[in-house]
Amino acid sequence: MSPPLWRLYLRGAISNSLGGAILVGVGRSLGLSHHTLLAFSVQLAVFLVHGLPFRSEKFYDLSGSATHFAVVAYALCSPARQRSPRQLLSALFSLVWMVRLGTFLFLRISRDGKDGRFDAFKPCWLTFLGAWTIQACWVSLIQLPVLLLNTRDDAAPAGPLDAVALALWLACFLLEAAADNQKFTFRSDPANKERFITTGVWALSRHPNYCGEIGMWTAQALAATSAFLSTGDAQLLGAWGSPLFTAFLLLRVSGAPMVDRAGEKKWGSDPAYRHYVANTNFLLPGRPARPAKVE
Repeated sequence: MSPPLWRLYLRGAISNSLGGAILVGVGRSLGLSHHTLLAFSVQLAVFLVHGLPFRSEKFYDLSGSATHFAVVAYALCSPARQRSPRQLLSALFSLVWMVRLGTFLFLRISRDGKDGRFDAFKPCWLTFLGAWTIQACWVSLIQLPVLLLNTRDDAAPAGPLDAVALALWLACFLLEAAADNQKFTFRSDPANKERFITTGVWALSRHPNYCGEIGMWTAQALAATSAFLSTGDAQLLGAWGSPLFTAFLLLRVSGAPMVDRAGEKKWGSDPAYRHYVANTNFLLPGRPARPAKVE
């Protein structure tokens, strides 16, 4: 049963107000007002041109990728006197991540036809708009390390923390890419329609894709911290808002909780699923679960 329309309008008003406050607050406090305005403008444009007229979320994830590209490209156009390897690598890694994830998400929704998460939002335009406003916040917050690094001069030499950041980013990028590819392939097989994945990196963690995602933005924040240690620019520490927000979003709001609830609803009474959940690490990859004993 759908909630009453007044409740949807209330939710929409709250989500849009909260999203707007976050965008304004981040922009003003960290000197990124133009970037947060750009993020919201791209999201609003796609919502008005396609999302609202067709009540469709088909281009939601693709518009997120376009917004990431827009704000990073704009940051690279800032009048810095020189670009350090740290800055260029930070931007490059962000764009590589964006292209891979955006392509994967678009292929997934093209295969599935819809994203069930939006079913409760689409009946009310204000609530539906809230989803796009929140995505503008997500882009602005998650890109904080890249934006903060690339909107100021950075002549600081690379140090040990940069090497740690580089290794961590590469490892986590490969982990997330492997997790997404393995699950996409698994679900594309009709024989697996009623099954859950326990192979590949999914044997090591119940949420390896989220582990990779959080790890990549932690690496970006480490790179910004390395610049802070050399320059003393305290605003660079705002980069830690990215991995903290990512972890909160994926572990407490829309990531793991939604996946786990869906799994419990579908396979909660399956002994094999109970064994997998009880014996597989929640986030960090670990030792694969031993096969369940057959009674």
